[in-house]
Amino acid sequence: MIPDSKIEGWLREDVGHHDVTNQVPGETTGRLVAKESGVVAGIEAARAVFEYLGVTVVGSAAAGDRIDAGDAVLEVDGSARDVLRGERVAVNITGHASGIATKTRRAVEAADEGAPDGHEVRVAGTRKTTPGLRGIEKRAVVAGGGDTHRLDLSHMVMVKDNHVAEMGLEPAVEHFRERASFATKIEVEVETVEQAPRAAEAGADIVLLDNMGPETTAEAVELLRAAAEDLGREVLAEASGGITVETVPDYAATGVDVISMGSLTHSASTLDLSFRTG
Repeated sequence: MIPDSKIEGWLREDVGHHDVTNQVPGETTGRLVAKESGVVAGIEAARAVFEYLGVTVVGSAAAGDRIDAGDAVLEVDGSARDVLRGERVAVNITGHASGIATKTRRAVEAADEGAPDGHEVRVAGTRKTTPGLRGIEKRAVVAGGGDTHRLDLSHMVMVKDNHVAEMGLEPAVEHFRERASFATKIEVEVETVEQAPRAAEAGADIVLLDNMGPETTAEAVELLRAAAEDLGREVLAEASGGITVETVPDYAATGVDVISMGSLTHSASTLDLSFRTG
């Protein structure tokens, strides 16, 4: 649910102090129309904007729906002034979120294409989100078929390269395990093949193979699987760092469990949408 205070902030930012262009009398209808194909997201936020203004949403696509150029994504009915006031905010949010969902869907399909038979590879977002829009962007990743990964720092302990540099790998894992809840998973970021089994043996639930090419990732996954078997427990392998939609199949083929991509949120192109009244 989008708080009213956030919607009011969006609208105030767009309208400014003395706008006259949306002071149009009468009633009207409006349609948010796709100008290119893609996957819909952000529709709940767009609906909330119009409903906050007292505009009736008479129909909409659902998050995750595939759309083609010319398809109506959202249809509204209300006073012309309020329809026009909400127009740009709704277009911007939906276009941005749909761009993320569309890119995520392409990455998910690429992972399915490259994954070994019978092995599922999840595509996940990261915390590289726009301040104030994380909820919308993370929902967009889900609409595209991806996984949200951590929503914030508290959702999982992640022992990163700087922690390892300061404390050492094993001491860092022990340090944070003593402070975390029993229900909190621990992920350890490693930068070399040799560190992967060490992270598992130190107690990692997930090992993030950072900035490794596909061949090096495959080596690390093999060592990690052997270590997990010796430990008698599951340890997930996650690949991350510089992975593109084009290289996703190569990483999926390595047998990793998760491919995380900051580019899903920080570099996705906006889906081209247009709002038409009358």
